[in-house]
Amino acid sequence: MSDYDMQLDVKYPHGTLIDIGAEAAAHEPWFNQTLTQVDEAVVRLGIIEGDFHWHKHDDQDEFFLVLEGRLLIDIEDGETVTLEPNQGFSVSKGVVHRTRAPEGRTVILMVERAGVIPTGD
Repeated sequence: MSDYDMQLDVKYPHGTLIDIGAEAAAHEPWFNQTLTQVDEAVVRLGIIEGDFHWHKHDDQDEFFLVLEGRLLIDIEDGETVTLEPNQGFSVSKGVVHRTRAPEGRTVILMVERAGVIPTGD
């Protein structure tokens, strides 16, 4: 994994149209941008390619939705979940996991509690 460009600021306030396709097209892998906040959760756009590191979030669940490409989510001492476009998966708090996009550029949306550290605890 190369340097990860992580933007935790909320880019789009409520009432703003978000063109997710244009946002994704404007960025290369390892990019993460908080798009908007919905109550206590944030919606983030991630563009990845290759392997992220093993990590966990002690107090927050995490949801992944694939928009483009293929995402593998490895669960420690468990299975590997493969997500195709328009498929989603939730990882429970405290579960050690890593995301991978071994087949190339993958675009995902993540939903997690505001304030979560995207790289893990």
